[in-house]
Amino acid sequence: MRFLFFFFILLITGPLQAQEGSPVKINTNDNSLLWEVSGRGLSKPSYLFGTFHLLCRDDIQFGPALKTVVGNASLLYMELDMDDPMLMLGGLSLMNMKDGKKLKDLLTEAEYKRVDAYFRDSLKSSLEFLGSMKPKVLTSLIYPKLMACTPVTGVEDQLVKLAKEYKKEIRGLETMAFQSSVFDSIPYAEQAKELLKTIDSLPKSKLLFDSMVLAYKSQNMQLIERMLTDDEYGMESNQDILLYKRNKNWVEQLKVIMKTDAVFVAVGAGHLPGKDGLIGLLRKEGYTVRPVENKE
Repeated sequence: MRFLFFFFILLITGPLQAQEGSPVKINTNDNSLLWEVSGRGLSKPSYLFGTFHLLCRDDIQFGPALKTVVGNASLLYMELDMDDPMLMLGGLSLMNMKDGKKLKDLLTEAEYKRVDAYFRDSLKSSLEFLGSMKPKVLTSLIYPKLMACTPVTGVEDQLVKLAKEYKKEIRGLETMAFQSSVFDSIPYAEQAKELLKTIDSLPKSKLLFDSMVLAYKSQNMQLIERMLTDDEYGMESNQDILLYKRNKNWVEQLKVIMKTDAVFVAVGAGHLPGKDGLIGLLRKEGYTVRPVENKE
């Protein structure tokens, strides 16, 4: 799985106060994963929160500001309805490539053997059983092995627990079928080469992943932006498919949703920043979007 995120930096000078009636403080700089959306006739603010799909469980600590806005929200929106018990069951069949494609069809014999050896030795799995999966799905199986901790979880999983604690309904901005189609739109051969590159350069892959985790945990938006825009990190491909088109679809939904409900929207942090990120797109629509002080 490629963990995508970058941020458009807007410097804010001087102490600010949140919209009247807001329960949180506006941050004095843009280093925050939590953002307030107000204005354009909204009676109550809604909030955006950037998530990370894979972290050590002990590294996920929600602060009072986040808990407050979740508690005050009418609904929680995530990329998928993570509270749907049928989500994973229905998604299993969508993990496979279309038209009976297999990984061995996309790599040379030598390349395939290298990938298979890694899965056997490090993941205790075999491409004999997993070889029909989309290469991006196979790549996502590697990253937990790069982490020196247990248990490993995602920010989304912990948000679901928090939502249940506060008895909040969770809805999805997309379906599993749609997300599957997004990966189908990236050539399988390209995905396979990315999988091979990840395995062939594991030390570099681990260094990159560790850097992303550090940037996320520190809410260092300038570093996050660099990681998504610099060729050095090799993360600039397919952003239009994985980020920007989806952002535009989500903004159209949020414009309707926020008219009637104060919502908490939690999506991968890479969806928030930049002129084609949720923050920039909502600002273009006339909303005021500001960083919230987000301390643990």
